[in-house]
Amino acid sequence: WSGFDNVLGPCRAISQIGSALAYAEGGMPLIETVSKGIVDAMKAKDSDVLGTLRMLKTALTMREVEKGRGLEPAEKLQVVASLVKQRRDSIEQFTKGNRPELADKEAREIVILERFQPPAATADDIDAAVAAAVAETGATSAKDFGKVMKAAIAHLAGKTADGKAVSEAVKRKLG
Repeated sequence: WSGFDNVLGPCRAISQIGSALAYAEGGMPLIETVSKGIVDAMKAKDSDVLGTLRMLKTALTMREVEKGRGLEPAEKLQVVASLVKQRRDSIEQFTKGNRPELADKEAREIVILERFQPPAATADDIDAAVAAAVAETGATSAKDFGKVMKAAIAHLAGKTADGKAVSEAVKRKLG
């Protein structure tokens, strides 16, 4: 991410769009928040935000159609997390392929999408969750990795945590 310091420049309009892009907007359903953000982005003529929000709304709608029902809040957040992960993978590929302009576009989309996620878990949060999970499960060896991961993720509910970071913390703890 060190090469993406200039990414936030074009995304300054996000703050102008207002609370429509906030993670927790007074209990408004996510799809309505995204729709309001789309309208605000159109008014602001912000193509980055507009395209990203349209993509998010489409992904949410497609997941609802797949499930045949409305999505639970956790499922909606999972859709957002999946889109962020896809963007991170794309950044890695574009960087390897010497396509910095495409990597910058993906990074701008991540900034927009992360506004819909809960706050990120800190390294201390992850370490505390892993320690609690080890104590809870009674894990003593690497054989218990799966049980500890499941419990650690449960302890991190309400926060966004990178699975790789949690996995590495579990491996360190189980030694």
